[in-house]
Amino acid sequence: MLRLSDSGAYGVASLKISESFLGVEASVMGRRWSSRLTREGEGLAEALSTAHGYDPLLARVLAGRGVSVEAAPGYLAPKLRDLLPEPYSLLDMEAATLRLAEAIQAREQIAIFGDYDVDGACSSALLAEFLVAAGAPAPFIHIPDRITEGYGPNVEAIEALAERGATLLVTLDCGTVSFEPLARARALGLSTLVIDHHQAAEALPDALVVNPNRQDDLSGQGALCAAGLVFLTLVAVSRELRKRDHWASREAPDLLEALDLAALATVADVAPLTGLNRALVAGGLGVMRGRRRLGLAALMDAARMDGRPSAWRLGFVLGPRINAGGRIGDAGLGARLLLERDPAAALAGARELDRLNGERQALEKATVALAIDAAEEALARSNRISCLVLGAADWHPGVLGLVAAKLKERFKIPSFALNFKGEIASGSGRGLSGVDLGKAVRGAVQKGLAERGGGHAMAAGVTVARDKLDAFRDFMNETLESDVETARQAEGLWLDGAVTARGASLERLRLIEQAGPYGQGNSEPVFALPAHRLAFVAPVGDSHLRARFTAGDGAGVDAMLFRAADTPLGAALSKGRGGAFHVALRLSVGEWRGTEKVDALLVDLAPASSS
Repeated sequence: MLRLSDSGAYGVASLKISESFLGVEASVMGRRWSSRLTREGEGLAEALSTAHGYDPLLARVLAGRGVSVEAAPGYLAPKLRDLLPEPYSLLDMEAATLRLAEAIQAREQIAIFGDYDVDGACSSALLAEFLVAAGAPAPFIHIPDRITEGYGPNVEAIEALAERGATLLVTLDCGTVSFEPLARARALGLSTLVIDHHQAAEALPDALVVNPNRQDDLSGQGALCAAGLVFLTLVAVSRELRKRDHWASREAPDLLEALDLAALATVADVAPLTGLNRALVAGGLGVMRGRRRLGLAALMDAARMDGRPSAWRLGFVLGPRINAGGRIGDAGLGARLLLERDPAAALAGARELDRLNGERQALEKATVALAIDAAEEALARSNRISCLVLGAADWHPGVLGLVAAKLKERFKIPSFALNFKGEIASGSGRGLSGVDLGKAVRGAVQKGLAERGGGHAMAAGVTVARDKLDAFRDFMNETLESDVETARQAEGLWLDGAVTARGASLERLRLIEQAGPYGQGNSEPVFALPAHRLAFVAPVGDSHLRARFTAGDGAGVDAMLFRAADTPLGAALSKGRGGAFHVALRLSVGEWRGTEKVDALLVDLAPASSS
């Protein structure tokens, strides 16, 4: 049962952990509501509140993320210096550091080969900016075209970089499995350094490979994205250059000013926001609020981004626009924008990325509709599908990962979206929490069912011969069936606590923000408004809804439901005016024209009378 405190926050009294939260067994979205806190978690929340005087809801958020009484003060104010590991704990990092320092001091021509996504763009900009500040020649930067070159280093591009005079090749966010291209680089006399985080096979290419996810690396830093690894590498390089008195003749760059790039990449690459990553993002958001990087400031303006930068805005506003160049336009546009020093050029580049993002959205919408139809046909033929593998010749390669993500969200199973070109099918997959998609794809490669592939637990790329597509599909279904079933059983909505509309105050939400930034691995809190009346519903734009929920004392919360068309929540709102609902929300501090306000995003509903 719930008890209401004077502050408008509910505590939990004598609630059995097996009971559903607010008695909701099947919400409008068909989910069972559960408390995020176990019995031990409830005790920890009380201890946190007692020991530190924390607001009850903040204490529940911390307890739900396993933060101890002793660790809580440091958790709420993460310091990079306390969390940054010794760079040399990563294999090949010392040799990589020495090689980069040597190249900088000798003014060698360095070539950067970056991936075409946000992580690749940020990694490339981060390294290039440091090299120039350290006095090295401006590096050559090559970002491959997604369609004509594909993912990772290729022989033709490497030969062109060598012909232009490069002596050191650095691959960023790629290269771990690029055996043939990197062998060609070695044959051309190029020293090669790989800084990557993708899962690796036992064998590695003939190069220095800084990758915490190589099988023999015991550093424990596998959650870092490529830009996080580049940042760590530059910490080591700057330290080495200081030992060599390199900074005696020039000012050392302030690496903390580059945290905006590490933060953007970390969020956009869906890296877990825990430990070091959380500190990187927290620091980077602070840098970004100063609008010192012309390209990012221009992109915020082009995207009409009102309010302070946040992890959500990095992932859903800025990230997609930088990605748009690599998806359907000029793959190098994002990296160039991040390095731009001319305001007019920055504005032009930002507007172009914003335009491309609009095209990408339209293309994605059309392809998703086709993919959903294909998925429904496949699921109608069989109820034992644990992994969707779908594709067509006219599905644009630039949106396949996005389409796979939408399929996964809608059907709650891992999903691949592929493009067919001749006898080859290639594309992207997206997985569920608790299901290692990258490992399964590598298994398919080892069995000869896929020509190449790999990635992360939650995302993977694959290339399959068309005549082996059915065998690949069968393998993925058999391999993932058990893990998918376990993941489905764990599904539901986990709530951090309950609060009244009056209790959802700006003051309280500012406190709860201290436990952020929220995202992958540090999920944004979800709170319930118990038995609040739906007082008002109105459309916003073509597909969104705004609703107002009020408590018995007249206090209310305005909540947004985005992309409400053809959704159960949208239908429930449209028909439910005047009804009493338990309301699940994500609450945060927003901003409108310089004034802070409560932002509420609707997550789920349950009729109060039936719970």
